[in-house]
Amino acid sequence: MRAHAGGLFCLQAAVELLIGHRRWLLREDFRGRFVRLVPVSAGDGVLAVVAWRAAARAVGGSRLSCSDSEAYVLRIAASIADGVPIDLGACLSTLDDTNVGLVVDAVRRASGRVVAGASGGERW
Repeated sequence: MRAHAGGLFCLQAAVELLIGHRRWLLREDFRGRFVRLVPVSAGDGVLAVVAWRAAARAVGGSRLSCSDSEAYVLRIAASIADGVPIDLGACLSTLDDTNVGLVVDAVRRASGRVVAGASGGERW
């Protein structure tokens, strides 16, 4: 997923939010339905690509069961990556400090800012 997002601040931010949150990527039902492996045009590699809109629709339509905070983190990531509309106030009001921190880091990454703790102080 990181390789697919390379060079695109918003996509990188959403991917890092999903990776930092951890729960979604541990779920086979999420990976099996919303993460696709796409062959790289040059070479033998593959890229992992998230179907952001489909995942957000599944959470919103109760076709992907999860806690409210898990749903909000996924919706925020989908909004950053693919412009999926969300009620940011409703999302943020239910998140704990850890998840708020992940969202703040995602916003900073999406804007091209350095995120504290990023490997080597890289710009995202």
